[in-house]
Amino acid sequence: MIAYGRVSVATDNGAVGARVRALRDAMGLSLRDLSERSGVSAPMLSQVERGETSPTLAVAGRIATGLDLSLSQLLRLDEEAHVVVTRRAERRTRRSRGHSTEELTPPLPGQRADVSMHSLEPGATTGGPDDPPMHEPGSRETAVVLEGALTLEIDGARHELGEGDSVTFDADLPHHFENGGDAPTRFVAVVAAGLRRS
Repeated sequence: MIAYGRVSVATDNGAVGARVRALRDAMGLSLRDLSERSGVSAPMLSQVERGETSPTLAVAGRIATGLDLSLSQLLRLDEEAHVVVTRRAERRTRRSRGHSTEELTPPLPGQRADVSMHSLEPGATTGGPDDPPMHEPGSRETAVVLEGALTLEIDGARHELGEGDSVTFDADLPHHFENGGDAPTRFVAVVAAGLRRS
């Protein structure tokens, strides 16, 4: 139950606190960082994360703002279920110049990772060498080649990948994939947002 004013947000054995901690860690934020972003003191944030206190609605709203979420996203009010099945026919797809993308993950609020399947026709690329980075600072990407051969060009270096190979890299650097072979290439990409390099 959620009430207004100074009434606390009800938690399920510290579920809100655990979610705040997980989101803060995923964004690479210290307690002090989140305190500065939200205006909530670091000791209060620590108590919330440990489940020692339940935040008021106002405090929860400030914490959500510090995590770049709405209050309803932080409290998972926008989610109807904890399990979302996406049928093959329901996948969001994009096609451009020999490159097709199928989004395998649904657009859930507060989601910090996306999985997509890509197909590249011979000679096709996912972008150009001068394209700006597509992902937010701190993002990391892992790609797994399912069929064919694939070349990753990133930060001025080229990496050749064969069927079954995988590569993990900082996705906030300029990069693109190329299919320089004679057959179509398929690969899966997982992008985790905001992990931030140390």
